[in-house]
Amino acid sequence: MTISKGDTLPNATLTHMGKDGPEQIELSEKLSGRKVVIFAVPGAFTPTCHSAHVPSFIRTKDALSAKGVEEVICISVNDPFVMGTWGEVTGASAAGITMLGDAESTFTKAIGMEFSAAPVGLMERSKRYAMVVEDGKVTLLHEEENPGACEVSAGEAIVAAL
Repeated sequence: MTISKGDTLPNATLTHMGKDGPEQIELSEKLSGRKVVIFAVPGAFTPTCHSAHVPSFIRTKDALSAKGVEEVICISVNDPFVMGTWGEVTGASAAGITMLGDAESTFTKAIGMEFSAAPVGLMERSKRYAMVVEDGKVTLLHEEENPGACEVSAGEAIVAAL
């Protein structure tokens, strides 16, 4: 079953590249009592994710903060090493975006957002989406119909919807 507006997100243990190496992050702790934007991408360094999706949230980080968003989180089915490097290369980490890996696709599958594109080597990856979560509950969800598109899930679309 795919997550919907009004649903509470399941807890998940995701990974983040900390100062001393990989760290486990409990998603429920990041969401509790807070307004957070989560956006997910099919893969770090993939064309649309790298050139459109992440940059859209770097551009809109301040506008989201002005609308009460306390944290912007990017989730991808990648390991924390890749996510850490990707955050550095794109400037997302410097912009204050939290880069989290869902290496085994556990969270992605739990919310029904997984897909595979075997011809290009993307197996059990995340669909492209963005959501606003308030105290663990989804209050806004924008899912792209095409994983190569970044329109309804771009930072600008989320700012406009808030």
